[in-house]
Amino acid sequence: MADPSTYRPAAGTIPEAPGVYRFSDQRGRVIYVGKAKNLRSRLNSYFADLSNLHPRTRQMVTTAAHVEWTVVATEVEALQLEYNWIKEFDPRFNVRYRDDKTYPVLAVTLHEEYPRLHVYRGPRKRGVRYFGPYAHAWAIRETLDLLLRVFPARTCSSGVFRRHGQMGRPCLLGYIDKCSAPCVGRVTADEHRTIVGDFTEFLSGRTDRMVREFERQMSAASDALEFERAARLRDDIGALRRAMERQAVVFGDGTDADVVAFAQDELEAAVQVFHVRGGRVRGQRGWVTDKQEGAGETTAVLVERFVTQFYGEQAALAEAADDATQPVPREILVPELPPDADALADWLTGLRGSRVQLRVPQRGDKRALAETVARNAAESLNQHKLRRAGDLTARSAALTEIQDALGLETAPLRIECIDVSHVQGSDVVASLVVFEDGLARKSEYRRFAVRDGADGGDVASIAEVVRRRFRRYLVETEQPGDTGLDTPDSSGLNGTGLNGTGLNGTAAHGTELEQDEAEPAVRSGIDPVTGRPRKFAYPPNLLVVDGGQPQVEAASAVLAELGVTDVAVCGLAKRLEEVWLPADPDPVILPRTSEGLYLLQRIRDEAHRFAITYHRQKRSKRMTASELDAVPGLGQSRRTALLKHFGSLRKLRQAGPDEIAAVPGMGPRTAAAVVAALHVDNQAAGEQRPTATQGDQS
Repeated sequence: MADPSTYRPAAGTIPEAPGVYRFSDQRGRVIYVGKAKNLRSRLNSYFADLSNLHPRTRQMVTTAAHVEWTVVATEVEALQLEYNWIKEFDPRFNVRYRDDKTYPVLAVTLHEEYPRLHVYRGPRKRGVRYFGPYAHAWAIRETLDLLLRVFPARTCSSGVFRRHGQMGRPCLLGYIDKCSAPCVGRVTADEHRTIVGDFTEFLSGRTDRMVREFERQMSAASDALEFERAARLRDDIGALRRAMERQAVVFGDGTDADVVAFAQDELEAAVQVFHVRGGRVRGQRGWVTDKQEGAGETTAVLVERFVTQFYGEQAALAEAADDATQPVPREILVPELPPDADALADWLTGLRGSRVQLRVPQRGDKRALAETVARNAAESLNQHKLRRAGDLTARSAALTEIQDALGLETAPLRIECIDVSHVQGSDVVASLVVFEDGLARKSEYRRFAVRDGADGGDVASIAEVVRRRFRRYLVETEQPGDTGLDTPDSSGLNGTGLNGTGLNGTAAHGTELEQDEAEPAVRSGIDPVTGRPRKFAYPPNLLVVDGGQPQVEAASAVLAELGVTDVAVCGLAKRLEEVWLPADPDPVILPRTSEGLYLLQRIRDEAHRFAITYHRQKRSKRMTASELDAVPGLGQSRRTALLKHFGSLRKLRQAGPDEIAAVPGMGPRTAAAVVAALHVDNQAAGEQRPTATQGDQS
């Protein structure tokens, strides 16, 4: 491991100018490339205290042995040079957006005498025009099957084409009029190329013009009493319209744009791109990649990095394949503008050859489509997490890594996590989630309304929740007749195994009672029906709290006070994803790619989600009571009728006096009083969003 101070440039030698820099290792291999408006300011940040650097950055600067830079005149030049160097050196510490799969495209082999239409995956080739990419190959085949009725172009391979030419008989598609059969001379090469040209024009977005032309031909055929031809043209128009319906119409005809959206967590980011051509979504693709700077990497930085890499590569592919298709659209819609938005737009303009707009959609159809793309990105990231979580090998490796990193005697097969949520100290609640064998056991989730510790901050709140949870554990294990519960097995499962009730389909319907408000039957360590141990009759192997050293020390002190000695405690702080242990002044740093860290983050994030959900429910009930109870003439029945009619207090706030007066039992005067009360409370209290504790204390 190299010491960054050994290769740090001398003070004052780094220029205060825009430029591009690169770090190299001892063998001279470039391991990272970056750009900066001010090279001195940016490079000095790499040589700060190592403990303050993100783990990935810290690993990079300790791997490097040399740094050099190139000064440029403008930010556009810096952007271009950075892209070229990343493409040339492929540095290991630069995050690359790579397809998680090869997306299919519709290829038209214009370089052949008889062009062919077919589904294609792979590198671009000269003389071939591509449409897409599409998310699924079957989508291309279904659309192609519809369009072959109107544009009967060749779709067979070269071998099949030659064989049928030698046989003198067309294939099945030729007999059913879905191929013009150039193999047997039904059409000439020029006539077949005309058919292919019409096909490419249709897919290029000139759909309305082509439909109008077919309608004109149909009317002319009908006037000439050529009813069979008119009927054929009518069916062709129907096929064209069905093909157009397969591609969602989102804007007016002629719109040329890409819509980009991101979803991210502390370590990974998912990006989705919808390609809109001719006013319709022509393709979609997505990636999931590691974040270069971890939780500190903003959406604006992700936008800049993605746009640079993606459109730079698309332009290079189009140039290599001699493809006339424009690789950069006229408009790129992003969730947030990068810091150097003007420079990036100028660089994109140079790639396209005409002006390119980079902007954030604010309203209308484009805003709605951007929200759809964002939902797809979130779903993509969620599916990526589920794939990792569902991998038995990965879960086993995660539990083993946690055991080794925390020095546990056995793998923590049962892990519980506590998180606290509140808004400026009001409505303090906490959640407790349970994971067994690396999977969520939702039937055993619990939530707490914090009472005594609410005034003492997050540390006191966590101490109260730990005390209440483990007092219940001690009570349950001391119940008469609870044989076997005083000495829980090392797995923490007490014989329930992987087929227990918490891991089958019923787990998704888990109860959410507060621990101290459970029914009397729940308080017993034995289920009166099955005779099996109740859910909290045994402790976890590992208790995780969302926070740093203060929260960990508070939880550990409570366990010591209660005499619970067989539960390990750790905390996960969000600032640098550090793992804190009791009485340890330094945190445990797990690698960013560690499955153990990934599992701890999933557990912490689930506790965070569960706590915020409960907080919002509780705060909504309190606000409903405080806002509607003060309305003159509004009793319990009318309050219930209002909430039942509108569904939520938020929708009730949006309603006008006439809408409220239309609710049975309400009158104009009462409706006006309700509107006035809700508007006054809104102005006084505002709409603060609840947040869970971040746990950044160290």
